[in-house]
Amino acid sequence: MGMTEPKRTVLLVAHTGRPRALSCARFVVDRLTSAGLTVRVLSPEAAELCCGAEEVAPGPEAAVGAEVVIVIGGDGTLLRAAEIARPAGVPLLGVNLGHVGFLAEAEPDDLAGTVDRVVARHYEVERRMTIDVTVRQNGSVTAETWALNEATVEKTPRIGMLEVVTEVDGRPLSTWDCDGVICATPTGSTAYAFSAGGPVVWPEVEALLLVPICAHALFDSPMVVSPAATLAVEVIGGTQRKPASVPGMATEPGSGRGEMTGAVLWCDGRRSVDLPPGSRVEVRRGAHPVLLAILHRHEDGARAGAAASFTDRLVVKFGLPVTGWRGRQEALAPGPAPGGQAAPGGEGASRADA
Repeated sequence: MGMTEPKRTVLLVAHTGRPRALSCARFVVDRLTSAGLTVRVLSPEAAELCCGAEEVAPGPEAAVGAEVVIVIGGDGTLLRAAEIARPAGVPLLGVNLGHVGFLAEAEPDDLAGTVDRVVARHYEVERRMTIDVTVRQNGSVTAETWALNEATVEKTPRIGMLEVVTEVDGRPLSTWDCDGVICATPTGSTAYAFSAGGPVVWPEVEALLLVPICAHALFDSPMVVSPAATLAVEVIGGTQRKPASVPGMATEPGSGRGEMTGAVLWCDGRRSVDLPPGSRVEVRRGAHPVLLAILHRHEDGARAGAAASFTDRLVVKFGLPVTGWRGRQEALAPGPAPGGQAAPGGEGASRADA
């Protein structure tokens, strides 16, 4: 008698505040269960989903034993799901319902095809570098956390300017009066670091990024350093913003300019730590990566390499103009070119896999 294959399980995480996410989630659950897979949903989301899936408590245990975590929403929802999937070592597959959705692998227009590829195991697993973050005060560790995109030391709303000193591998780099400093991964290079003027780094490049935010300094260029480096940002302080004087309205005591206050550390925009003056934030390569499921999109099994797929993603997500590109003819495959035009000299260029 042959051995029975263990029941395949998928965890579904959805942005239940969006009606379209609810309808997409129910479709995914129905299609997966019809294919014989077990679907779990987080208990806080179960009532709104109303899909009859197995309810599990939110937390890392929810993903234990799952084959993949399907995430329906934007990058924020995927970052939330990463907190569950990363400790369990389970890959994430995002279905984009956000604005840009750089972390998402699939679009809702091909939801049936996405589910079918999961059922057929037509996906590969890509490892994304993370960062581990340690906060120290007077030499003592006060907080430890991690990030997939970035760790940002930022001024608080009441601060006019934040003063920090940065360090790379134990050596001081520069003191900045600024709005903040971003320590990012290659994955995070298209997130907050991109908005702050940092470079776009292809995901397979192993590196750390150090990007000042609105620094008042001659030397304020974004930097790319070794993945083995340790970055540090020390909070000297910040000058508290003086409220505007309004007739008949009293100002808070001690609100004059010159009083020094602290900053705040944000990791992936989800986890925060208050940083009083003298705080030190250390950032190094994370001990555990985040895993992403990358779909097989061509029936013959052929697919572009990771660098080419990311290039296509940049073109689609940012709407980059590629008119006039001819490419190597032997690399062209049926389908529209990344910019939507037919590729000259052949049936068409391979489409951008968004």
